Amino acid sequence: MFHTIVDQLDNLVSFLQTLLYVDVVQPMLYKIGLMDYDEDTYDMLYWVIVGVLEIVVMYAILRPLEALRPVEGWRDRKVVRADILYTWIAKLGIINLAFFFLLQPAFFKIQSWLTLHNISTFELDGVWPGVTDQGMVSFLIYLVVLDFAGYWYHRWQHKFGVWWELHAVHHSQQQMSLWADDRNHLLDDLVQAAFFAAISIAIGVPPSQFVVLVAVGNLLQSIQHVNARLPYGPVFERVFVSPTFHRRHHAIGFGHEGVKYGCNFGVLFPWWDMMYGTASWVTHLEPTGIRDQLPAADGTARDYGHGLLAQHWYAMVRIAGRLRASRRPSPPAPLA
Repeated sequence: MFHTIVDQLDNLVSFLQTLLYVDVVQPMLYKIGLMDYDEDTYDMLYWVIVGVLEIVVMYAILRPLEALRPVEGWRDRKVVRADILYTWIAKLGIINLAFFFLLQPAFFKIQSWLTLHNISTFELDGVWPGVTDQGMVSFLIYLVVLDFAGYWYHRWQHKFGVWWELHAVHHSQQQMSLWADDRNHLLDDLVQAAFFAAISIAIGVPPSQFVVLVAVGNLLQSIQHVNARLPYGPVFERVFVSPTFHRRHHAIGFGHEGVKYGCNFGVLFPWWDMMYGTASWVTHLEPTGIRDQLPAADGTARDYGHGLLAQHWYAMVRIAGRLRASRRPSPPAPLA
């Protein structure tokens, strides 16, 4: 059943890929003298089509929910415009795909060397021979392994100051929406793409499943950020990260500050938060954002930027400030 669905979707995307390439892209490449990139462009077009279809499905399902069952009224719709641009950049998936294929030759060399010296590899089929013949089983295992890695990646984003300044671009959105998931600093996106591509190759994820894994993960994370009342109930709330659970992560004073340094870091599943004591099941509606964005009485009225370029620049300014502060000599200890 799983193979049939994936094959049908693959056939649809492949049909659109060939149609667009032959009628639009290839003539354009020929006209501007870039036929040397013919094959690479054809391969990337597959990922771009998947991304466009994903955005269409996401908007068709989630936008009506936001209109019919909003959690809160938007104070200013203009602040969402940058998030829409982030979504188109991220959902097309070119960064993820590029890293996957750039890293693959290096991992093949490493795996060949390990095999030559009779050293066990991390590939799933090496640990559990034959499991990759069961498409649905291997897909779910890959999904859980990558989500476990994603939980720790997310915690590190909050734990380390310089890294937090990049991730703060995501948290600085004070109006949650279906577009908010992809609001990330592009430098952080590059690090994240390399991280997950490396893990995916190390555990033997095939390129065809990698595309599906990323697409499923992106769609589920868009649902988590939706500005709609979408209760999962007491059972599914513990199975999948819900909008309520994830909104708590974005809440001022809880998601980033909270006990130690935050709560609800789970990417797709809340299991890791439950396992490591970082889960918060409070459903009380809290304002989202970062504390120092608040007016002077409660914060410092810090500006995180209103457009993509400003948000990226301010993040680098904050990082530079942290690095300068870390180099300052400590004041001498008072004499006894």
